[in-house]
Amino acid sequence: MAARLAPALTDGDRTAAVLRVRGDPEPEIVAMPNGPQRLAGRLRAGLREATGELPADARALLPGLVVGDTSRITPELDEAFKETDLAHTLAVSGSNLTILLALLLGPPGLAQRAERRGLAPRLGLPLRATALLAAALTLGFVIVCRPDPSVLRAAACGTVALLALASGRRRSMIPALATAVLLLVLYDPWLARSYGFLLSVLATGALLVTAPGWSEELRRRGMPARLAEALAAAAAAQALCAPVVALLSARVSLVAVPCNLLAEVAVAPATVLGFAALAVAPVAMPAAKALAWCAGWPAGWIAKIARTGAALPGAGVDWPASLPGALLLAAVTVAVVVAGRRLPRHPGWCAALAALLLLAVVRPAPLTRVITGWPPPGWRYAMCDVGQGDATVLAAGAGTAVVVDAGPDPEPVDHCLRALGVTRVPLLVLTHFHADHVTGLPGVLRGRSVAAIETTDYQEPADQAESVRREAARRHIPLVTAAAGEERRIGALSWRVLWPPGAPAPGRTTAPEPDGPNDASVVLLVRSGGLRLLLLGDLEPPAQQALLRSPAAAGIAGVDVLKVAHHGSAYQDPDLLRLAAPRVALVSTGADNPYGHPAPVTVAALRAGGATVLRTDRDGAVAVGGDGGTEGEVRVTRD
Repeated sequence: MAARLAPALTDGDRTAAVLRVRGDPEPEIVAMPNGPQRLAGRLRAGLREATGELPADARALLPGLVVGDTSRITPELDEAFKETDLAHTLAVSGSNLTILLALLLGPPGLAQRAERRGLAPRLGLPLRATALLAAALTLGFVIVCRPDPSVLRAAACGTVALLALASGRRRSMIPALATAVLLLVLYDPWLARSYGFLLSVLATGALLVTAPGWSEELRRRGMPARLAEALAAAAAAQALCAPVVALLSARVSLVAVPCNLLAEVAVAPATVLGFAALAVAPVAMPAAKALAWCAGWPAGWIAKIARTGAALPGAGVDWPASLPGALLLAAVTVAVVVAGRRLPRHPGWCAALAALLLLAVVRPAPLTRVITGWPPPGWRYAMCDVGQGDATVLAAGAGTAVVVDAGPDPEPVDHCLRALGVTRVPLLVLTHFHADHVTGLPGVLRGRSVAAIETTDYQEPADQAESVRREAARRHIPLVTAAAGEERRIGALSWRVLWPPGAPAPGRTTAPEPDGPNDASVVLLVRSGGLRLLLLGDLEPPAQQALLRSPAAAGIAGVDVLKVAHHGSAYQDPDLLRLAAPRVALVSTGADNPYGHPAPVTVAALRAGGATVLRTDRDGAVAVGGDGGTEGEVRVTRD
């Protein structure tokens, strides 16, 4: 057996090097988990089993909310929580322990008084016994949820506070937080480099230092006490944490405060019911499933808030992910807070700014079109700028479009469809299963109704094809297979599938086997109003030549718009380009891609045939409108 040292994957990480062992050595077990660890493992496994039959979002979120198990969180759901600054609910944090301790001790302000509330006084437990029980609960919480930075911070802060409670002294949470942070950093100095730990401390500090004053100010202005406390807590945490979040994500959420307010009402019941299911699961699984079902309602509500907020066109704005960017955001936050203290004296300004913020977040399509000119009125076809991949859109009515391919990433295609005002997709065509055409599928599905997904029958690459099937099954979207000769129509939009062949040609006993996924691409001949468009997917010369020999070849002569095959690569059949003779040729490709797309020889051939060539790496998203035909107009608009 041999081994070598490799450098750590991340600079500044506590891992100095990685030992890579060659061969296939049998691992040696040096120690088994102790009793508490085995019990914690059974509890976590029981919770996973108890939540196994819940709806998808609740099944994914509840274990993360209770014990930090995020294994079921899909990338799409994770991105929605990040967009709305609700990511702290995906992993267990100090708020979970606070909720449990509040259930035991009652409200913090009454924990030492005779009129204290909570379960402990109802059970007749004296103050010191209550503190010991809370300490045991804190230790169990850390073992079950694992010692992540936020859990350690919450446990240390809670322990200091419990010592003050047990000694009979009036406790102060601010010194408790300071003591907890100091002890944890002395114990593990690497926590000082943890963004998660920093965000946890900042959020807690905001709740202790800033939120009470803001809440009092809101109550003085006539806001109900509970609403004032919730709004002040959400706003204070957002104000202090936003510069760090921007440094990590290069984005500032505009919906974080309302989304956190709406989600907050569900966090406590989901946490308490989830921990109850966790505790009951090892002894009574039916009861645990019933508790998990009850917890699934508030958990599903939290996921719904995240998805709805993330789907809004103006959910966030890009921000420089640098130290100057974080400092700038901190300065902007201070300016907003200062201005916010004076604005209530001017109700007119308050209403105007609130309306402006609402318009910036919702971005109604008519207003966006007036301001930006995008999308142009009467557009019929749009090519999204999704980098090195394909995603195109065929207008099929108000808010309705047929989408062809989803690109390599959910965010760009989602952004493109939002800008186009697409909310309903009667058909999503995935021309083939390469990642640069299908990995963005969750972005198309986000916040939109998709009636059906049509794909090629060539199920390679297998992992991507399985991913599409799994996503479609999860959303209960039917999958259909395209075959040459199929024709469909939605209003003024109609199309015919030209490729791949669905049945053997005359005289053949089997259909020709495609030479890889590209040659199995779905090819569409589209008519929209008077425009004729040919969408070639990633078809390569062998299949292009076979298409030319098919009866469908007569229909592709002299099209108005050509979606150039395979991102404009050099592998094109010149006879097909000459027959198509497009007036406009569109190439979807990424800037500075390593493949040299589009190939100069392809661009030259298209221009020699009289085509105007546009490419997304230089021209961005492109929309096409007009009447088409030999005498009609073809209008091209860049975003």
